[in-house]
Amino acid sequence: MCGIVGYVGNKHVVDVILDGLKRLEYRGYDSAGIAVVENGKLEVRRASGKLRNLEENIRLRPLDGTYGIGHTRWATHGRPTEENAHPHRDCTGRIVVIHNGIIENYLSLKKSLQQEDHQFVTETDTEVVAHLIEKHLQNSPNLETAVREVAVQLKGIFAIVVMSADEKDKVIALRQGPPIVIGLGNNEYFVASDVPAILYHTRDMFFLGDGEMSVLTRDGVVTTDFEGNFVTPIRQRITWDPIMAEKGGFKHFMLKEIYEQPRAVRETIQNRVSIESGKIYLDEMEISEQDFQNITSIKIAACGTSWHAAHIGKYMIEELARIPVEVDYASEFRYRNPILDEKTLLLVITQSGETADTIAALRQAKENDCRILAICNVQGSMVTRESHGTILTHAGPEIGVASTKAFTSQMIALYLFALYLAQTRGKLTPDQARKHIASLNEIPIKIETLLGKDDLLEDLAKEFQRASNFLYLGRGINFPVALEGALKLKEISYIHAEGYPAGEMKHGPNALIDGQLPVVFVAPKEIGNTASELRYEKTISNIMEVKAREGKVVAVVTEGDTEVTEIADRVIHIPATSDLLSPVLAIVPLQLLAYHIAVRRGCDVDQPRNLAKSVTVE
Repeated sequence: MCGIVGYVGNKHVVDVILDGLKRLEYRGYDSAGIAVVENGKLEVRRASGKLRNLEENIRLRPLDGTYGIGHTRWATHGRPTEENAHPHRDCTGRIVVIHNGIIENYLSLKKSLQQEDHQFVTETDTEVVAHLIEKHLQNSPNLETAVREVAVQLKGIFAIVVMSADEKDKVIALRQGPPIVIGLGNNEYFVASDVPAILYHTRDMFFLGDGEMSVLTRDGVVTTDFEGNFVTPIRQRITWDPIMAEKGGFKHFMLKEIYEQPRAVRETIQNRVSIESGKIYLDEMEISEQDFQNITSIKIAACGTSWHAAHIGKYMIEELARIPVEVDYASEFRYRNPILDEKTLLLVITQSGETADTIAALRQAKENDCRILAICNVQGSMVTRESHGTILTHAGPEIGVASTKAFTSQMIALYLFALYLAQTRGKLTPDQARKHIASLNEIPIKIETLLGKDDLLEDLAKEFQRASNFLYLGRGINFPVALEGALKLKEISYIHAEGYPAGEMKHGPNALIDGQLPVVFVAPKEIGNTASELRYEKTISNIMEVKAREGKVVAVVTEGDTEVTEIADRVIHIPATSDLLSPVLAIVPLQLLAYHIAVRRGCDVDQPRNLAKSVTVE
């Protein structure tokens, strides 16, 4: 949430910053602003609403400079107005600050500053930082010393970028929580809150760690901790192609990312399986095979869509590796006082690697001597740095707020981990593993087949676009698919949707069913799998209950299905696969259905209201 871009170099600074902010629009925001310095004069432009409003402001009142910072704000303290938009200034008007996160002690700091005659003009917590820097500069030799002194006064989580009209070609960035990435170019340097903002200018970058600060000038970047000790950052080259972050002819990023799922799955599998040896290979990590053999339980912490992937992973791991798994919302993990010890593995799942609640769960588990394994899409993010091991999902940048390709890649990573764990613990022979690998290798082609049925989903969207409510039902490993299908619809179309276990219908959901309610059943079947066939038969009974109450049944079933096809109002066929891999296929048509309904309702698909891509505050 919120976007940060800063630049020092020879390019047109306004163009660099506006371009970067546009590439961060997916994070969610409600106002925007920019500050630049030219010939010692500080100029600020701000606007409420979308970036086009800021661009219009700049068109009417042009500005330029040699260094600058920009921000898109997602309101926490204060209304989404132009006055509350970042950047914020001090009393002199010579210092500007932009900020992601929350300053928890801002009220006490503000009262103290007001007693010293500092004048505040906004409702934000961020403005406090500008005034504190102004105060400390009175007795500090330079801007970075003053910023460092302010940093240790602040409580909360924050990513802050500062510049002053009095210190030419200097931008300072500091982090305690939300992400900050520093880009390294040719006599030019960048700061941003996420990689896509600067990927068109450089692939060489590093992530600031918590308690660290970088000073960017034309001469380079110097990084220290908040005490002033020098830090050597881990520089890396981002392999994402910048074109991957563009729409590529698709109407929306979300649709493009749905269609990228075959590639994302292939690249997540690549180099991790050998059908010849029947072996699974994970990325190099600090967790040894002996460690995996010694664990007695697994806990998974995740948020949102990643939490649904976690539940699917629970089924995979328990079925294949026969080890107990508990799944928690990361936001609740710390507050239930979980039982943790050195024989517990905590698996955290996060697309961005910067989700605040997930990081908090990780750190609590580390304090209790747990081993930490992460499934993440961003190498170098906070979660990957603090975990003992990472399984990277090679989905590439995901711009749409509603996760699609990251979700399927997470499920693939979980399947690989379940197979690896089963092998390591002696629960899976090479021959058995070869069958699983063969099924896994077929998934990308089968997703491509599903994407060829997009017209069917568009027709369904026409029929159901005016529905006020949806109910999604599934059993076993496809119950989390029902949850995810409902989440996709509510996120982007604003239709109320619920996901439920099909077996729980009689315990409440039946009261909702009438002739106006679409009920989506996720009911694939693996022939020859006794448990899968039993769940299927039970689901048919649930479908009959809905039909008896005149509900509209949409069923996701395996190709060749005849029983459900005869009784459902609408049927979506998916290719046959194993029970454990069926969620990877079943979710694709539900993503497309949600997308087409949202488009028909005129919703902002890529940037749904009130939501942000990366939730970096609790």
